[in-house]
Amino acid sequence: MDLWFTEEHTKDVRFSIRVEKQIHSEQSRYQRIDVFESDEFGRLLTLDGQIMLTEKDEFIYHEMIVHVPMAVNPNIKNVLVIGGGDGGTVRELTQYRSIERIDLAELDERVLEVSRKYFPRISQNLSDPRVSFSFEDGLKFIREKEKEYDLILVDSTDPSGPGEGLFTKEFYGSCCNALKENGILVNQQECAYYADYSKFMKRAYQRMREIFPVCRIYQAQIPSYPSGNWVFGFASKGLDPVSDLQSTKWKALGLKTRYYNTDVHVGSFAIPNYIRDMLTDATE
Repeated sequence: MDLWFTEEHTKDVRFSIRVEKQIHSEQSRYQRIDVFESDEFGRLLTLDGQIMLTEKDEFIYHEMIVHVPMAVNPNIKNVLVIGGGDGGTVRELTQYRSIERIDLAELDERVLEVSRKYFPRISQNLSDPRVSFSFEDGLKFIREKEKEYDLILVDSTDPSGPGEGLFTKEFYGSCCNALKENGILVNQQECAYYADYSKFMKRAYQRMREIFPVCRIYQAQIPSYPSGNWVFGFASKGLDPVSDLQSTKWKALGLKTRYYNTDVHVGSFAIPNYIRDMLTDATE
């Protein structure tokens, strides 16, 4: 008998992966956490029935959320990661020797513990001495911060349930206050293809644009995520993600990546017309 994990992307679209077995399941204080084993995608981590990562394609998401801002400013020293309990974002950040401090604000400590047990290759650098942990709501954590970080990465769940507060105007305002003069904010903004997802993308873009002088979106192709096309937001107090790209400096670091390079960086900000139209509507 075949066993399939199925995620409902819309009421008319479902995405399924044949799995060998379910190797972990629990209801934490905040959400249901499941881990599955599959042939095609390796292990899957799901929260409340939605895929957060698979071993096969997680590198795309984590490289694109980290290396895009780091290539704009390779001298970033102080970083805040909100969410990111699986450790993939931290893994990419710790490749940079210039980074002195990584604060991880993760609401659900169980996500981190489960990831350490079942995804050791992804979570391996959570023990880096530069990393400190705060297990609390990211919105609450950042309220009291002022000009403390060079980079804030919002590696959150979808904008419902535990992650809902990370898509509000109040949160983006707090992020702006917490960033230094050349600070950068990057967040995941769902997909643009399905209506229920695109409304969150448009809302996030609109709210960030009201606060930050520079606000752009970029995209990456992630097969296990809804529509396979995922959108990130880039906001800053002055640095432009394309014209201020430090391509030569980033290449000189000699970092090993599987998806990201500086050509992909530039191309990821080339947005299709249907998404441009959505963003125009959102700002009008």
